[in-house]
Amino acid sequence: MTVVDDNYTGHVEPRTAARRTLPGATIVKASVGPMDNNSYLVTCNQTGETLLIDAANDADILLELIERYASKLSLIVTSHQHWDHVQALAEVAKATGAPTAAHQLDAEPLPVKPDRILANGDTIKIGELSFDVIHLRGHTPGSVALALDGADEATHLFTGDCLFPGGVGKTWQPGDFEQLLGDVTSRVFNVYDDSTVIYPGHGDDTTLGAERPHLGEWKERGW
Repeated sequence: MTVVDDNYTGHVEPRTAARRTLPGATIVKASVGPMDNNSYLVTCNQTGETLLIDAANDADILLELIERYASKLSLIVTSHQHWDHVQALAEVAKATGAPTAAHQLDAEPLPVKPDRILANGDTIKIGELSFDVIHLRGHTPGSVALALDGADEATHLFTGDCLFPGGVGKTWQPGDFEQLLGDVTSRVFNVYDDSTVIYPGHGDDTTLGAERPHLGEWKERGW
């Protein structure tokens, strides 16, 4: 049985999980696969309905966690098209029957055709929870972040591979870094306050307050 730590710190060891209980939502963060991808189960405490963000790998672990903590899996959102974020998508979607969602620009390479196409400014409702869809270009054309409000007094932002402790995600083509930093600045840092919690696609959590002072450094170094 997968170890789930109820003493949530934002750090998760490989192939284990941690559970954060908030007034309105419960977040289970699991580290899966050889690249230690983070998969998130976000459950509405009022209704028991759950959103899975990135069925990245280790379908057996994710299905076990779903059985234990997410009996009403309402939707699977894929943050972006990269292979390490979708390895368990087909198996988990088939086993649970849950619909899937992704941005149109990243939909075609996915192993499962999305049932719902996401766009910037959309809202995803999971029980009493509301997630705002934020399109962040540059890491991939169709990367999305999800901003959860209503779980407690803070915003909880699931950023895929677009924002991490210490910088934005990796980019490859000329102009991609500038576009990603521009979107992260205008659509995240300029919108949400310092208490906003960042849940990235790999590694530990952070906050906008911890990262905001370094935006100038990121721009200067170019990555």
